[in-house]
Amino acid sequence: MDYGVVFPAGVHVHGDVAIAEKSGFTHAWLYDSQMLFSDPYAAMCLSANATSTIKLGTGVTNPSSRIAPVTANSIATVNELAPGRTILGIGTGNTARRTVGMPAARLEVLRDHVRVCRGLLAGETVDYTEGDRHRKIRFLNPEGDWYNIKEKIPIYIAASGPKSLQLAGEIADGVILFGAVSPVLIDFVLNHVRIGAERAGRDPDSIYKLCMTAFHLTEPGEPLETSKVRQAVGPFVASSTNIFALSSPDPSDLPAELRDDIVAFRDIYKVPDAPIETRHLKMYEDYLLGFKKEHEPVVTEKIMRATSLTGTPDEVIDAIQNMKKAGIDQVAIQPIIDNKQTVETFAREIISRIK
Repeated sequence: MDYGVVFPAGVHVHGDVAIAEKSGFTHAWLYDSQMLFSDPYAAMCLSANATSTIKLGTGVTNPSSRIAPVTANSIATVNELAPGRTILGIGTGNTARRTVGMPAARLEVLRDHVRVCRGLLAGETVDYTEGDRHRKIRFLNPEGDWYNIKEKIPIYIAASGPKSLQLAGEIADGVILFGAVSPVLIDFVLNHVRIGAERAGRDPDSIYKLCMTAFHLTEPGEPLETSKVRQAVGPFVASSTNIFALSSPDPSDLPAELRDDIVAFRDIYKVPDAPIETRHLKMYEDYLLGFKKEHEPVVTEKIMRATSLTGTPDEVIDAIQNMKKAGIDQVAIQPIIDNKQTVETFAREIISRIK
């Protein structure tokens, strides 16, 4: 099992990434949400210079914020500083799109963006389209030190709904899952990845599977539905479960055991009384930075256990071992309250104890 950590991109986050590397983490992922956090590629370059072994990935970018040649150039630039330890994580753009009042990108747009990026990063000449203009493009200075396309840059697709999960299975080197901790959610997501892989004639086991989630340790017998626990994992639980709900417009697609619990998150960020021109300015205030009290009724013990690593050290270790047996290759935690403390606690209490 690999272990990752997820941070909002920031100009000072490289210090936390260095601590994660020293603590035994194998991967660090930085969010790309331009109205909320810093530019991820700038943060990744700083992190590359502060580390030597940890792999660095966008967690995740999208096909709308930048045209595909810019995405490819940005990640290849990081790869020049961190050769062979750079990953392009990409999805349809949850907050990156919704914080500017726009919908997430369509899957066909994501598919084409990945096609162009993959070809460019492989040193190929690819077909590129803008509007009704069709052109051939390629990197023109691959032998210089401007960017690195010599070491492969894997492309992982972030997915939660049936169609996006199947797309990941069809074309991605890896799939990024959000909050798929419980066996029922793992079965749900991996089944759709398998469908996509088999449709494309691929071996589902060849696709790297990463689960991003929240983490918090409790004392034996400590209840989960408390302010302390919700502050620690609630922001990520709310975000990931909201994405699950939005990614499955037909609730019948969701696992029956958790269907009602997930659907309850569909509208948690909506501000219905605000004008459509400005409502998105309120929707994501303090997103992933603090727990919103109005989310208390839906952030229950059941959903926290299903979507996060919350419990005693033994319970968390058991959950991770079960995830590994089910086919998950990496668990990546997102600290909410204290980056350094969370990273060091996970390394000491969890990583060091798992054989």
